[in-house]
Amino acid sequence: MNEFSHIDKKGQATMVDVSEKAVTKRTATARSIVSLPEEVFEKLKDGDIQTKKGAVFQTAIIAGIMAAKKTGELIPLCHPLGLDNCNIEIQTKGNEVIIQCTASITAKTGIEMEALVGASITALTVYDMCKALSHDIVIKETMLIEKTGGKRDFKR
Repeated sequence: MNEFSHIDKKGQATMVDVSEKAVTKRTATARSIVSLPEEVFEKLKDGDIQTKKGAVFQTAIIAGIMAAKKTGELIPLCHPLGLDNCNIEIQTKGNEVIIQCTASITAKTGIEMEALVGASITALTVYDMCKALSHDIVIKETMLIEKTGGKRDFKR
């Protein structure tokens, strides 16, 4: 039977007990895609969009890393984790901004929520930094791409 990990036998929300889990190296990669209108892409300079607020991609990367580090504070039942590493890469393809966040840790519990939060907040920051140029911005998808370590690996 496939049960939700954060629901106890009484149906109540609970934090997962990781005390018996083994410490392993765990890595997760998540991706978010932001679709920008052409008029925003015309503002591209040196691989980054410059706005009155500053360099969009650099600001978004910093925001994403900061958010990944605070995932345990943002998602109620996530364990607070001290990340070993968090790397965010941004590429453009057509009018899309492709954000990839990879987080890693050596711990008893997974890291996929940190990667997903990092990618999501990076995407939201791109939106925030560009909204003065256009509100026709779409955050199209956020998904887990891969995770290793722990009970089972996953690769999309």
